[in-house]
Amino acid sequence: MSWMDQLNGDSVSWLLEQKDPGVRYLARRDLLDLPPDNSELAANRETAHREGPIADVLKAMQPEGFWERPGAGYNPKYRSTVWAVILLAQLGAMADCDIRIHRACSYLLDFALTDHGQFTATGSPSGTIDCLQGNLCWALLEMGYKDPRISKALEWMARSVTGEGIAPKEEKDAPVRYYAYQCGPLFACGPNLKQSCAWGAVKVMLAFGRVPQNQRTPLMDRAVQAGADFLLGTDPAEAAYPTGGPEKPNRSWWTFGFPVFYVTDVLQNVEALVSNGFGSDPRLRNAVRLIHDKQDSDGRWLLEYSYKGKTWGDYGEKKTPNPYVTLRACRVLKHTAQS
Repeated sequence: MSWMDQLNGDSVSWLLEQKDPGVRYLARRDLLDLPPDNSELAANRETAHREGPIADVLKAMQPEGFWERPGAGYNPKYRSTVWAVILLAQLGAMADCDIRIHRACSYLLDFALTDHGQFTATGSPSGTIDCLQGNLCWALLEMGYKDPRISKALEWMARSVTGEGIAPKEEKDAPVRYYAYQCGPLFACGPNLKQSCAWGAVKVMLAFGRVPQNQRTPLMDRAVQAGADFLLGTDPAEAAYPTGGPEKPNRSWWTFGFPVFYVTDVLQNVEALVSNGFGSDPRLRNAVRLIHDKQDSDGRWLLEYSYKGKTWGDYGEKKTPNPYVTLRACRVLKHTAQS
């Protein structure tokens, strides 16, 4: 039985017929199981970097490697360096395909990474938070960028989950401690009333999922297990995680979109868990069924959440079948079927 038997229509052919060269490239790369040296895949990748949305984002980059403003690059949302790098990774950009991508990754590490490995929104350790750390670690790994400083960022991220070697935020003289935003272990988040934040957990787990198993440290393994225990401690389809606002979960959990920044959804939650080896866990069944059932009669998923006018590029009209959201859903259904 093929994973594509879950689809209501020929979604893959629809993706391969898109005008957007980035969509065609990602569909071939992620859904067709082509070898890395496949000539058609290589040609698609080159075209996607030269003509598609990747090229459009790179055109907006300053020669030094930043977008909008120099520095840590968190503001303005969602056009500054942080968001441009995350977007490029979601579009399939690779650091070895364009020197500008390499330059942007280097700039990010130079200006947004602290000495102890925290990615920061402000330039100081106090500006670190799980969603930012996870997103940027994932983006750099996803784009194949090589730099020893990434290991330091992964080490901090693992420690921040388990609490090993990090002092409480009240110990202001400690060289390594928690702060107001990332305020404690297991994804404790100041804006989430100091409770564990599932949005941050998903981003962190997504990043760990890009680290090959043979390159993970025992500390990373402990962090991944803690993250899985937290995210699977409630039904991901219901998303009844701790919230800093109303008692009901944020509706964004069930609103699929593209790109995905610090907000997250059921799709990315399942993707993060699958990438860490939990794809066959029975606690994912309801979430996978929810994802499956959101496709239309042609096997396509709608764009329900959009950053149109807020970030670089336009990725479709809301409430219409969307190739990027369909790609995201197809990836998850494929990987859960093969787990």
